[in-house]
Amino acid sequence: MNTSNASGSRGWSIFLGILLVIAGMFSIAAPFFAGIAASAFFGWLILIGGFAHLIYAWSERGAGAVLWQLLIGIVYVVAAVYILARPTVGVVALTLVLGVYIVLEGIFELALFSLVRKQPGSLWFLVDGLVSLLLAGLIFFHWPSSSFWAVGTLVGVSLLFSGFARLTFPMRPRMALNPA
Repeated sequence: MNTSNASGSRGWSIFLGILLVIAGMFSIAAPFFAGIAASAFFGWLILIGGFAHLIYAWSERGAGAVLWQLLIGIVYVVAAVYILARPTVGVVALTLVLGVYIVLEGIFELALFSLVRKQPGSLWFLVDGLVSLLLAGLIFFHWPSSSFWAVGTLVGVSLLFSGFARLTFPMRPRMALNPA
């Protein structure tokens, strides 16, 4: 096993996880402000997350893992570009765009889980995918009345679960090797 390649991949996963957890906590803490300022604020956060996924993809091993990380990154980047290009469309339209983004993220996270399901810590990818699909369902079921609180809260929870998945997955094998 090439330990330098494994530790590099682990480092990128932890870095991405920390970024996503921080973004998620901020979004949950200020849902009304996040909803009002979402066109610019979340557009940039999602764009950064997309580039982080795209960069992280190159640290993955195996074509399948690289492809899924690239697809997740592309979904982030496409959603962010739309949000940043149309800031006056408003929070209601942003709620729909983010609902689609969360659905696609959930689908890609479930697909990623299917690729790594036999590895320790992979359960978080399943949880992330299922929670993302549940949150997207809440957005669509209550739209448009929930637009002002939904954007900050639901995206925050989605980012938080994505961050936890990226943080726990690379640490799990290390904990199994050092059970103390």
